[in-house]
Amino acid sequence: MAASVSIEPSVTSLLQKSFPSVDTTESDPCKISSSVYPDAHYTDAEKNDINQWTITASHISSATSGSVTEDAAKTAARFSSLNTHLASRTTILGSKPSLADVALFTALSPIVSKWSANERTGEQGYHHIVRHIDFVQNSPLFGLKVAEEEKVAVDPNDVKVAIKPIDAKAEKERKKKEKEAATAAAAAGATTTSAADAPPKSKKEKVKDAAASVGTAVASAVGVGQAGTPKDSTAAPAADEDGAKSQKTQKKEKKEKAPKPPKAAAVEKPLSPSLIDLRVGHIIKAVQHPNADSLYVSTIACGDAAGADNTSDHEGTVVRTVCSGLNGLIPLEEMQGAKIVVVCNLKPVTMRGIKSAAMVLAASPRPKEGEDGHHTTPVELVRPPEGAEPGDRVYFEGWEGDPEPVLNPKKKVWETVQPGFTTTDGLEVAFDAGAVEPLAKEGKSGLGVLKTKGGVCKVTTLQGATVR
Repeated sequence: MAASVSIEPSVTSLLQKSFPSVDTTESDPCKISSSVYPDAHYTDAEKNDINQWTITASHISSATSGSVTEDAAKTAARFSSLNTHLASRTTILGSKPSLADVALFTALSPIVSKWSANERTGEQGYHHIVRHIDFVQNSPLFGLKVAEEEKVAVDPNDVKVAIKPIDAKAEKERKKKEKEAATAAAAAGATTTSAADAPPKSKKEKVKDAAASVGTAVASAVGVGQAGTPKDSTAAPAADEDGAKSQKTQKKEKKEKAPKPPKAAAVEKPLSPSLIDLRVGHIIKAVQHPNADSLYVSTIACGDAAGADNTSDHEGTVVRTVCSGLNGLIPLEEMQGAKIVVVCNLKPVTMRGIKSAAMVLAASPRPKEGEDGHHTTPVELVRPPEGAEPGDRVYFEGWEGDPEPVLNPKKKVWETVQPGFTTTDGLEVAFDAGAVEPLAKEGKSGLGVLKTKGGVCKVTTLQGATVR
């Protein structure tokens, strides 16, 4: 189902000026992206990203114009999330142009133009946002007709603090996750073509590839080489001064090994509910656990790729087996065929002999003092909006970002963040930053509703409930 997303007038105006033949009355960001950039082909995962970041751009624009009041902590969280996302990408999608980049450019340009040098490239600066703005406004990849007087002035030589190198291990995990997402999209019906079978690139495509490399050059100008590695590299050992060594002697000698570059320090992501991989799930079937009276065992489609860890095949559908302590709290018949929200990156656990690879989100009244914190009646499943599909990303508004591949149990991210999961008077599921002690100490507060690209996730009757 096509997503209807609010597209700001400033974005529409820039598109009309830059691409007069494009229908800007369309409300689906992915369709507009395909019209403006016909050579870019988007996977389902990339379409989700286009929708999500276009929505984020709209929120930033609303806060900037004053039409929506937003506290400084939430705004800073948006900027931090975007800056982290762009740390290893030339564009929002990596190297492909899309409406999301244009929308973020129009939303952020008036803000970035007023930033001080420290806000741009200081110790806590948003280096990657600045680089992205400069790339979008100048690169032929986007083809935007931005008047010179409207461009953000960016001096690549005015860098207060060089960007820290990206942690190689974290980058490897990110690429693995993106590959899995692409495989999932392919399994859902997308067609992939190997490099050997691909048709030769057109002249236009070659120009766009060259333009994409400009982004790497811009990043290099502010202190980072391609793929986030340090710009300096170790030169190969010099040849013998008189060059008279015979080939036979050279073969016998061991080549000098270039010194290894220092290992990049791990980049610790700030605490955020975005670290939790929340998705729409579809319960295909649910049964009582054979060895535990309080547990159900559900077979749930979560949008995983074929062969992904902790999955199996059920009649042609990739599924996870999930144990949930809802037996006696929610009727078994209510579980059958239900669309729900699941947590997909907790470390799998074995519950009475059955391995559980996810967790079903449900709401219940907040425990009273002295209670053990387990669900007490009544209990209600968290429901995604109508039309949601298995695997759709679910996120808290204002806390957008990339989830961890697997949450480290030692860091207790879920245990720390979950107290902020609640429901509103309007029965919307939301995240209350003020209820999470580490975030409250940082001065963060406010509610962000739980959403998919199609709308808000809700419960049936429970107000002010806890969600876990």
